[in-house]
Amino acid sequence: MVRTILWFSYFWLFQLFSTIFLLGHFLLGLLGMKRTQAKLLEWITGAWARQMIVAAGGKVEVSGLENLPAQGGKLYVSNHQGAFDIPLLIGYIPGVKGFVSKKENFRLPIVSSWMKRLHCVVLDREDLRQSVQAIARGVRDLKSGRSLVVFPEGTRSKSGKMQRFKEGSFKLATRSGVAVVPLTIDGSFRLLEGNRGRIRPGRVRLHIHPPLHLADLPAAQRDDPADLVRGIIASKLPD
Repeated sequence: MVRTILWFSYFWLFQLFSTIFLLGHFLLGLLGMKRTQAKLLEWITGAWARQMIVAAGGKVEVSGLENLPAQGGKLYVSNHQGAFDIPLLIGYIPGVKGFVSKKENFRLPIVSSWMKRLHCVVLDREDLRQSVQAIARGVRDLKSGRSLVVFPEGTRSKSGKMQRFKEGSFKLATRSGVAVVPLTIDGSFRLLEGNRGRIRPGRVRLHIHPPLHLADLPAAQRDDPADLVRGIIASKLPD
């Protein structure tokens, strides 16, 4: 329990401290220093993410970094075991990336400001029109060279067992034409969800699979790649 209290205290203290860098990021934009602004964004969000994992006692093993495409926007498709998946992907996969996220996350003070700078896409499943607009914006971002992360399960499994993938999650890939990079997360739920909401140390494995180019797939898989990608991700999970 003590670790949990200390972690949440540290989380919000770091958020308050990060407001200094929010101001710096804003000023760099005003000065037209876009490259420096992007480097600052990657550095501060990556540092925050890794600190959150370390503070929880997480030990991360990453494999497959050589599979990352060197350039262009990428759609990362990952299983979703727990709340620590987001800092895991921000902190241990190079480059700035946004997330397709539920609207509730955009209500968190300070956190929402960083989410906007990462170009996260807010998705309201109860509002069909907003969902369509969100997908269209995500497609534009991907085509412009930005990268996004989507969790096709739609919610945390809170276990090592993967849930069914929602087919709509792949509209971003089919409409943008960018590379799809499957990711397998194994063990992140053990840091929180597997302990009745208490934070405990644990080992987390992250594997980056080779990218998929949907245009190169057979027609059936190209139009509905959910089962294919789910199988690839599952291949690195324990039986």
